[in-house]
This record gives sequence, C-alpha cells and structure tokens, in this order.
Amino acid sequence: MMMKNNILAIDSSGLVASVAVLSDDVLVGEFTIHNKKTHSQTLLPMIDQLLTMAEVDKHELTAIAVAAGPGSFTGLRIGAATAKGLAQALDIPIIPVSTLQGLAYNMHGVSDLVCPIMDARRSQCYFCIYDVIGETPVPLCDEGAEPIDDIVDRLLAMKRQVVFLGDGVPVYKDRILERYHDWLATAADEGDVHIVNTAGWITFADDAKRYQLASSVAALGRVLYRDGAAIPAADFTPVYLRKSQAEREREER
Repeated sequence: MMMKNNILAIDSSGLVASVAVLSDDVLVGEFTIHNKKTHSQTLLPMIDQLLTMAEVDKHELTAIAVAAGPGSFTGLRIGAATAKGLAQALDIPIIPVSTLQGLAYNMHGVSDLVCPIMDARRSQCYFCIYDVIGETPVPLCDEGAEPIDDIVDRLLAMKRQVVFLGDGVPVYKDRILERYHDWLATAADEGDVHIVNTAGWITFADDAKRYQLASSVAALGRVLYRDGAAIPAADFTPVYLRKSQAEREREER
C-alpha cells in the first residue's frame, strides 16, 4: 500500500495563527484562531489537537509547509522555530511558502488581480500583485514594502479590477477607496468611458478569506513539494523584507 503524503502547514506570520493537514489532495483538518493570545501560547497546542482530531500521527508527516514571510517578525520567528523543531525531530523537510502568495491563494480562481496587503507599520504595507487563475498565484511584481499610495498607483496603471485582502485592509481601506474615487472622478472629467462604465474596480475580501489560512499554505506546499522545493530544516530562515524595529533603532543609535 502506498504511503500518503501528509503535509502539516503552519502560518503565524500575522495576527492569525493557523495550522492545517493535507493528506495527498484532501484537506483533512484546519485550525485557525484570531485572538489576542501570542502564537507561542497557541501554536503547539493547535498542532497537537489538529493531528489528534485528523488521526494523523506526527511520524506519518511527509513535510512541513510554513509561511516564510514577510510578516510580523515575532510571528515569523515563532513559526520558524516551531516548524524547524518538529521537522528536525521527525527528520522531514520544510517547504517555505511566501506569506503573500498564501494569502493570494485564498482567492484562487478569481479573474481579477489579487493584491494582499499586510500592515508593515511605518506607513507601509508588505504587498505583491498576483494573477490567481492558474494552479498557483503568479506574481506580477516583486514582493515589497511600500506606502499604500504607491501600491495603488501600480494598480491604477494596470487598469484591471482588483481584490484586496490581508490585515492591511482594515487599516488602509478608506485611503484605497478615496484614491479610486479620485481616479474615477478624473476619468469622468476626461470622458474616459471605458474606466467610468466598468463597475466594481475594487473588491475587499470578506473576513473568511481576508486573513492567513494554513489550508492555502498547505495547497501551495503540495505543489512546491512536488516540484522539489522542499529544503532541509536546518537551512530554513524566514523572509523579513525589512530590518526589525530593534535592528533599525540599533543602527540609528
């Protein structure tokens, strides 16, 4: 009898802590919590409960897919430490998955552009722009950290409908709406019928899909594992994109 590929997925890159188990092509369980407890308190108990309920022994795991960043420095470090500890103990590899690509996968199959935005503080967002029609989200730009106005400028230049999601939405929604309102008003003044007559230039994902989901990390992890992107646990490091606040303050001193 062939052994199943059981992938444990972990995402603690933002406000949400989420874990999932994918057995071959079947999502057998997901546990997501969005409260004020720290991920160091919740992550391991969530994994233990999930594996128990899913009836998957930890020794049956094939690999661990983990949201590799960008995101919260503390959250990424907790997720990395948890994934590396488990992977090394079980002698299985880690599959790094972009946090932003994982978020974009929440909207898999929609025809609009998808733009995940994560609040990076200092008036910036971590972001990328994706086409999500295919098997995995295809990035149309490099991942980065930019002010929301610069991100909107990129999207306006592309003149395509877009879905926004991520924890940056509650922070920047009003500004995004204001920028698009101004853009449409200018288009109307200039007689650009194509822009003015296209309804719904922007959509904001609802709460069920707005935040990180380990099931999306697992789905991408399955594809990456198939394509040989798994790495030894000792080689895994998170992707921060920016220096931490402590590092910046040290340099300023």
